[in-house]
Amino acid sequence: MKALPNKRKIINDPVYGLITIPNDLVADIIQHPWFQRLRRIMQLGLTHYVYPSALHTRFQHALGAMHLMKQALEVLRSKGNTITDDEEEGVLCAILLHDIGHGPFSHALEQTIVKDFSHEDLSLLMMDALNDELDHRLVMANRIFRNDHPKKFLHQLVSSQLDMDRLDYLSRDSFFTGVSEGVINTDRIIMMLAVADDQLVVEGKGIYSIEKFIIARRLMYWQVYLHKTVVAAEYMLVNILKRAKELASEDIPMACSPVLHTFLYSGITIERFLEDRKWIGEFAKLDDYDILSAIKIWTGHSDPILSWLCKSLVDRHLYKVEIQNGSFDPVYVNDIKNKTAEQFHLKEEEIGYFVVEGIVTNNAYNPVYDKIRIQFRNNELIDVSEASDQLNISVLSNPVSKFLLCYPKNLSV
Repeated sequence: MKALPNKRKIINDPVYGLITIPNDLVADIIQHPWFQRLRRIMQLGLTHYVYPSALHTRFQHALGAMHLMKQALEVLRSKGNTITDDEEEGVLCAILLHDIGHGPFSHALEQTIVKDFSHEDLSLLMMDALNDELDHRLVMANRIFRNDHPKKFLHQLVSSQLDMDRLDYLSRDSFFTGVSEGVINTDRIIMMLAVADDQLVVEGKGIYSIEKFIIARRLMYWQVYLHKTVVAAEYMLVNILKRAKELASEDIPMACSPVLHTFLYSGITIERFLEDRKWIGEFAKLDDYDILSAIKIWTGHSDPILSWLCKSLVDRHLYKVEIQNGSFDPVYVNDIKNKTAEQFHLKEEEIGYFVVEGIVTNNAYNPVYDKIRIQFRNNELIDVSEASDQLNISVLSNPVSKFLLCYPKNLSV
């Protein structure tokens, strides 16, 4: 008799140590080509231009989030909460697949390849398609992911201001960037989780760990996710794809992979995704490698704008970035645009590829959108921004925006 394949593998993770594959369905998902594609999508886009070791992937992050989910379920069960085996399998699959719809370079190219279509939208479509392919074994996962399951705290473990996604990416991104300000105690936070009125809450003695979590998130956004050089690199990447799409609309040839060629030249819309599932499969062929290989080729393209952008990104000659709390003086911006147009011989509609204005917003904790509730011994539930004796927690509940201005480094201003 032929032995059945052993799907219960053990994965060595640099952040948590050993991660085990808990069941056959999880193993089947991990082995699926759509999930394996996450190996080829950077977790932090172009952040390695600033932090060279930030080369970890969405694949690693998804496995780490699943590992934390297993720990959270064990803690909640130990505190008397009923979680069936089907619900456990469902919530593990839901967190494993929460990023399945990410396109190349994660958030950097969000809604660039397929306009007005977020990775959450694509994740839902891909989970539906996977459910059909896997004999409808993802029904529970899909319900939890969509918050259609009666136990709402299960969805909060997947998507909330204190979900396993955020706990993993803070720990993982801090580890791979070396930014120690992002270090949080995931074990302590998970041990303090509880359920009250079908809502995920934190026991009162865990409040200091939550304060540290919120502060770490704010610091990681300014130091890593919204670092001005990272933002400049991502603006350049977005402009490369924007220019490529413009040239494609004029039927100007550009060498690239067949799947990238399809998305550049065929004008794939949301409607086409919804009408025919084949486009989900086509999208699932796209990854960072398609974009990187095309950019290397386009450094020699005959279009001077595309070639300048691509060569600048490949050689890390990024935009010069100015950042300030208020908006930039329009006279100053127009002066930069005029000097850029003169130096690079640009038409008015082409200046936007060289001079970019943007706003970045840091909102570490938003009690309006979703609350982190602290449960005290008298069972009173209080929002962390009110329960904390740290003044900076209530301050961190207010979003802070900064204005950026990007333009060529060799421009004399």
